[in-house]
Amino acid sequence: MVIRVPRMIKKSFTTRDVPKGHFVVYVGENQKKRFVIPISFLSQPLFQDLLRQAEEEFGFDHPMSSLTIPCREDAFIDLTSQLRN
Repeated sequence: MVIRVPRMIKKSFTTRDVPKGHFVVYVGENQKKRFVIPISFLSQPLFQDLLRQAEEEFGFDHPMSSLTIPCREDAFIDLTSQLRN
C-alpha cells in the first residue's frame, strides 16, 4: 500500500527559476540577497573586479555553496545598472 503525502515543503528557488543565459549570485555584507544576472556580465571589467574581491574574501569553498559577492546590496545594484546600459 502506498500513501501519498502532499509535498508541503518546497524549495524557494530552483534552477528552473534561472533563465537560460543567466546565473545566481548572493550579494551582501551580512545578510545575503539572491540576484539572477546575465552571463554576459562575466566579461565586464567592473564585474570581474567584484569576482576577485569575492575570491579574496570567500575563496572557492564557503558555506553558501554558491557565488557570493561581498559588497553592499545598493552598490551591486548600481554596478549592474551601469552594466545593463
